[in-house]
Amino acid sequence: MADKTQEPGGIHFPFPFTPYPIQKDFMAALYQVLEAGKIGIFESPTGTGKSLSLICGALSWLRDFEQKKRQEEARLLEAEATAAPLSNGKDPLLLPLASQGTLGPPKDPAEPDWVTQFVQKKEERDLVDRLKEEQVRRRKREERLQQIRHNAQLKYAAKRMRQEDEETERLLDLSREMLAAGSEPEQLASEEEELVLAEYESDEEKRKASGADEDEDDLEEEHVTKIYYCSRTHSQLAQFVHEVQRSPFGKDTRLVSLGSRQNLCVNDDVRKLGSVQLINDRCVDMQRSRREKSIAEEAKPRRRKQEQRTACPFYSHERLQLLRDEVLVGAKDIEQLVALGKEARACPYYGSRFAIPAAQLVVLPYQMVLHAATRQAAGIRLQGQVVLVDEAHNLMDTITGIHSVEVSGSQLCQAHSQLLQYMERYGKRLKAKNLMYIKQILYLLEKFVAVLGGNVKQNPNTQSLSQAGTELKTINDFLFQSQIDNINLFKVQRYCEKSMISRKLLGFTERYGAVLASPREQPRLAGFQHFLQSLQPGVTEAPAAPVEEEEAGAPRPASPLMHIEGFLAALTTANQDGRVILSRQGSLSQSSLKFLLLNPAVHFAQVVKECRAVVIAGGTMQPVSDFREQLLACAGVEAERVVEFSCGHVIPPDNILPLVICSGPANQQLEFTYQKRELPQMMDETGRILCNLCNVVPGGVVCFFPSYEYQRQVHAHWDRSGLLARLAVRKKIFQEPKRANQVEQVLKEYSRCIKHCGQAEGMVTGALLLSVVGGKMSEGINFSDSLGRCVVMVGMPYPNIRSAELQEKMAYLDQTLPRAPGQAAPGKALVENLCMKAVNQSIGRAIRHQKDFASIVLLDQRYARPPILAKLPAWIRDRVEVKATFGPAFAALRKFHREKCGSS
Repeated sequence: MADKTQEPGGIHFPFPFTPYPIQKDFMAALYQVLEAGKIGIFESPTGTGKSLSLICGALSWLRDFEQKKRQEEARLLEAEATAAPLSNGKDPLLLPLASQGTLGPPKDPAEPDWVTQFVQKKEERDLVDRLKEEQVRRRKREERLQQIRHNAQLKYAAKRMRQEDEETERLLDLSREMLAAGSEPEQLASEEEELVLAEYESDEEKRKASGADEDEDDLEEEHVTKIYYCSRTHSQLAQFVHEVQRSPFGKDTRLVSLGSRQNLCVNDDVRKLGSVQLINDRCVDMQRSRREKSIAEEAKPRRRKQEQRTACPFYSHERLQLLRDEVLVGAKDIEQLVALGKEARACPYYGSRFAIPAAQLVVLPYQMVLHAATRQAAGIRLQGQVVLVDEAHNLMDTITGIHSVEVSGSQLCQAHSQLLQYMERYGKRLKAKNLMYIKQILYLLEKFVAVLGGNVKQNPNTQSLSQAGTELKTINDFLFQSQIDNINLFKVQRYCEKSMISRKLLGFTERYGAVLASPREQPRLAGFQHFLQSLQPGVTEAPAAPVEEEEAGAPRPASPLMHIEGFLAALTTANQDGRVILSRQGSLSQSSLKFLLLNPAVHFAQVVKECRAVVIAGGTMQPVSDFREQLLACAGVEAERVVEFSCGHVIPPDNILPLVICSGPANQQLEFTYQKRELPQMMDETGRILCNLCNVVPGGVVCFFPSYEYQRQVHAHWDRSGLLARLAVRKKIFQEPKRANQVEQVLKEYSRCIKHCGQAEGMVTGALLLSVVGGKMSEGINFSDSLGRCVVMVGMPYPNIRSAELQEKMAYLDQTLPRAPGQAAPGKALVENLCMKAVNQSIGRAIRHQKDFASIVLLDQRYARPPILAKLPAWIRDRVEVKATFGPAFAALRKFHREKCGSS
């Protein structure tokens, strides 16, 4: 039964059970951040019910916000009905409307009073008219959703429509086949050529002529105030949706889950392409074919048949509208959405997008929110909305990764070859302006290859580069060195976006082959024949098969020009916010150009600027200085607008034993620096410590190493010295696999072993899992209860300080961020923060719920330094014991586990 919690401020937080005090505090703090329109950094350890606190706190605010807004609207309509003057935003209740720009700007002192009054009256009338329309739209939507909830017949409307459409389509196919029976092969070839040219010359005109824009406008709906909930993976999003379903808000909240075409596509012919890029391209082509269908209705019968075959049968506005309503009726995760789309024969990808305007809660991967072009393509509007970013500990890395682009020498050469062939074939029929931009892109590609030391006219696999190594350049220096500083990259980027040249090039190579040289060009490009065919299986020198045969053939490749468009867009970044890395690796095909984003705040600033409020949440957000300084301060967020909230853990203080051990059983000082950690005595001491731990710790022990290579070295050394055999007496040993598809199998065997040992009561008391920090076991895996009674951290996993990218990032921070007195330089602080974030993610794997218990062992005397201890999560930091020698540490561990095993 749901518990209604009321805070001192009079706020009701419906909850599925009696919440912990820390959950009440979390919800109250979250509510205030959303109400005040601030930026919140929220930390709530795993096992404290963070997801439910986010759901109930945020949706309680949304409930109250909508109620206040309806009251304000009612007052405005009542005032208009009685001809009373409106307050133009000065009434406190009207502030939300005024903040959205609804009630207009304040009076200009230079304007006469009659002008001001006239403008004010018009704004008031417009506002009232809009509110009336909104009320009608809202009432219709609620009535429709209520009907679907309570009328089973409506739930099968899409199914009935599908059956009718299929019958109609079958009859149309029969008639078309009869009409097409007299088509000649020569006529077919002519029509195919015509189709290719039409696709590349008048996309915009065709879209207007087909009436597709009007259809989409019918589906346009005003965006209600909503919450965008973002997390990292689809599994985390699915888990969140299930939490919403079992919360008190599950039945009444209009929720929509967004995903990629790869996750949501229900067209088997498209899904089997596998690659994300291929699926996206084929989907777009199918939508274009459908839009062109109306133009072709009066054309030749055979061509109409071809276009009908390429249009997606799951894209129907009528069925999509029905699917949209079904989506909004109840909370559904991605899998449930796909199942519903298959049943209704309607596309879940577009159906979920059409549901965004009316949705109250939108659940999506945070890459879709953090990338402006993706937001626009998905129909996401952040103006005045709320964004909750969960699992945000790697938020800055994600933003950097999304906006950092790398292109290889092979891609540059391939794109140049394809674009050159396209221009050779259609150059005389292209408009002068389009031809100019194509020549500019060709010039850019030539210069990019030249700056790497290669020649665009030769096979990149056979080109050896005289110079090998890595260079870092500012954007301006790279543009000058490449001799492209005279080209307006903003205009080239805009041309690529508007003309969709990369998609056109993909269609061209699909129909006519990757290399289709004219006789006079053939000698110059012959070297590419085998190279391009090896990169693009299924593409030949001869013109491709007709559409019917092609659809059943090999999947087509993604256009290399798409990657290069991303690189061109990155070069328009401000000079100080990024660097270009020139990596020369012997041959041109192995060399690359990479844009490295140094300032993720420049992209996050757009989100912060548009949104009403933003909440960055996670189980472990320490150290938060990165978010405050590198992300929010650089994004222009005032310090007073940032609110930090960190709650303790729900576990009792005596259920966790964090130890820093400074020396081992042989009194060897533990300092796993890069210079010392490979010494035999250090590896021997680590093995002896683990042998002692395995004697007193029941169940599972998880040991984290700084890298795969070091784990391999230690394992091999222990095997030679006999320590591995001593460990195996008490624990069966498992190693983290390098391949992701093997992780689940290793975890199953690890879990099965621990369960079996717990029942058998023999010499072997459990299992030892050797893992890697930042690997597949350090995030997203729960070692709860007996699976992780002890977590051991060997050394401090500092990132590779020799990395050119890290050095550039450090130098950038040292130049841009102020250095506080007594504090480390920003660059050095970055390295420490990266290390401690990785540590915190790993050691947080063990404690997963209120009754869980575990010990945490940090093997390195550097952990005892106050600046390092300060970067541990508060619920661990407050309980850490530093042991200078191993004896007292071992005694504390033995006592802890004896007491816990006796009490459990």
